[in-house]
Amino acid sequence: MPPRSSKPKPPAAPVLDAGLRLLANRAHSRTELRRKLARRGYEEEEVAGAVARLTELGYLDDASFASGHVRRRSSTRGPLALSAELSARGVDKQMADAALAGFDPEAQLAAATRLAARLAGDRRTARLAGDRQTAGYRELLDSVGAKLLRRGFSMTVAREACRAVWTGTDAASDP
Repeated sequence: MPPRSSKPKPPAAPVLDAGLRLLANRAHSRTELRRKLARRGYEEEEVAGAVARLTELGYLDDASFASGHVRRRSSTRGPLALSAELSARGVDKQMADAALAGFDPEAQLAAATRLAARLAGDRRTARLAGDRQTAGYRELLDSVGAKLLRRGFSMTVAREACRAVWTGTDAASDP
C-alpha cells in the first residue's frame, strides 16, 4: 500500500464551476461561498477571482441574499435571530439592517402569533374545550413566550402574541 500524501489532492473542477454549482443549490453570501470553496481545497487567489466574477455576473449578491433569507425565515424567527444568522453568514450589518427593515412590527407580531399558536397547540385547545387542567396565561407566557424569545422576538412581541393566543384573537388585527 503506497504511503498517504500529507498534501490534499487539488480539486478537479475549476473554481468558477464549483461556485456555480453551489449557487445552483441555494443562494449564498460572498463570505459563505468563500469559506465553502476554500474548504474544498481551492487556493485563496482562485476563490477571490471566482467570487469577483460571480458578483460581476450578478449570481452573487449579499443584499439579495439577505432579503431572501429574511423573507424565508421570518415566519419562524424574530429580527434578533435573523440578524445573528445573517452576521454568521458574513453579511455586513448595513445590508442586514436593510433586509430587516421590511420585517415591520405588524409582520413580526403576526408571525409570532402564528408561531405561538402552533407552539401552544394542546394548551389552547384544552382551554377552549373547558379542560380543568389547562395551564394559566402565566404558564403559557413562561413556556411559549420563552420559546419566542429564543427565536429572536422581542419581549413585547412575545407577550402580545401569547395574549392573542390565550384570548383567541388575532393580534395582527388588534389596534
